[in-house]
Amino acid sequence: MEIEIYADVVCPWCYIGKRRLEQALESYDGEVTVRYRPFQLDPSPVPEPRPLVDALADKFGGRDRARQMFGQVTEVAAGVGLKLDFDRALAANTFDAHRLVSWATDQGRAADMVDALYRAHFTDGIDVGSREALAALASGIGLDGAEARRFLDSDERVSDVREDLAAARQLGVTSVPTFVLAGRYAVTGAQEPETLLAALTEVHRRESDTP
Repeated sequence: MEIEIYADVVCPWCYIGKRRLEQALESYDGEVTVRYRPFQLDPSPVPEPRPLVDALADKFGGRDRARQMFGQVTEVAAGVGLKLDFDRALAANTFDAHRLVSWATDQGRAADMVDALYRAHFTDGIDVGSREALAALASGIGLDGAEARRFLDSDERVSDVREDLAAARQLGVTSVPTFVLAGRYAVTGAQEPETLLAALTEVHRRESDTP
């Protein structure tokens, strides 16, 4: 079964959803292929690194409201072993990060690249909108950092990512994470592992019964 994950690497619930899916797959007996699909929570340019708390304060009505939101999701993340440090996180445009994931996919390292991007943004305070930082992250998981930078400085995969983003809109993906199972069934939100496992099992049953 193919599992397509529509997500953004600056989305905390996507980070949690990825971990919960991994937990669900530990109890799932079927064969799966996971593909990472791009989605941008905010496609606006971010010319200079800016603390995420300031950016979200502007969007959601003040720093207190933003910190209240951070507290809830940080607690949930800790429950699945993830550390979120919003005081260090930087607002970023993630278009190039999605291109980098596509590049890493060709080398069989998509999951590692996605994890590195999540950790960089949510734990280490790294600007995932910086090509220099992205190349360093690629190097950090054992890929060729110089080749990653050459790729990022080129136009490679620009049109592919744009097409994928447009395809997500056409599919009606409006919130993330969204998991598309077997190309036909969608599960939205960072569902509990038990819920995801039940969905995987049911989709496997349905697909097995399909002539």
